[in-house]
Amino acid sequence: MNGAALLGLAATERDIEKFRLSERVKLQVAAGLSPALDAALIFGGDGTVHRYLPQLRQHRIPALVVPKGSGNDFAKSLGIASEKVALEAWKEFCGGGKNVREIDLGVIRSGEREIPFCCVAGTGMDAEANALANRMPAWLRGSAGYLIAALGALARFEPVEFAVSSARREIRRSAFFAAVGNAHRYGHGMKVAPQALIDDGLLDVCLVGKMNKLKLLCSVPTIFFGAHLRIRQVEYVQTPEVRIESRRPLPVYADGEYACHTPVEIKVLPAALRLIVPAGPAPE
Repeated sequence: MNGAALLGLAATERDIEKFRLSERVKLQVAAGLSPALDAALIFGGDGTVHRYLPQLRQHRIPALVVPKGSGNDFAKSLGIASEKVALEAWKEFCGGGKNVREIDLGVIRSGEREIPFCCVAGTGMDAEANALANRMPAWLRGSAGYLIAALGALARFEPVEFAVSSARREIRRSAFFAAVGNAHRYGHGMKVAPQALIDDGLLDVCLVGKMNKLKLLCSVPTIFFGAHLRIRQVEYVQTPEVRIESRRPLPVYADGEYACHTPVEIKVLPAALRLIVPAGPAPE
């Protein structure tokens, strides 16, 4: 093995030592990726992975996500629920295993800019909740922080007129938020796009339309189970590309990080990333 880059480093030296399996497996702390490397280990959460997506897309180096962030929704979408699971996947890979999976990547286009994302992009109330959560201490974000932020955003945010357009459908309505999922979950387990698969060549668009705020408040827990799709005001579309406009410019967040403002065009890039995953069947 030529070597593996250690990225993000939301970990202690003791954590890293677990992944030094032998002298043959050379690990090196790096600021970025090089085509000469055999793999990359990303210690962190969704935001850390997001930071390296352009390089991962360019070099197509197999990467392992070691969940060390507050939510770790992307890692969990890959079946990596803990550092222990990540270590087992790494041992399999270093032993010559074929546990590398090609997955899709979402790309937001805003003017001349392209912003890739791996998990979920959203705008409206959920982006406001994301901004609130990002200002919380890490220990709170890692527990009930995202839910608290969502409730705070609900109290402050008023529905906005959205236009969500794709080749398959066009929706124009007043809504609280629009979320576009490459993976099915965000915000520490909220299954906002419950039918999303990270390798199906599609994006899952969820638009939560205007409703009584008390009804929406009572509906928040259903998002953790994906049961919100039963609500009459919720629209759900699967498409390879979508355009989202709003009556006034709204912030767009992707993988928990600020990306841009509406209007945006979002498309999927099939099989754009190579990820080291646990051996066995892909998670549902």
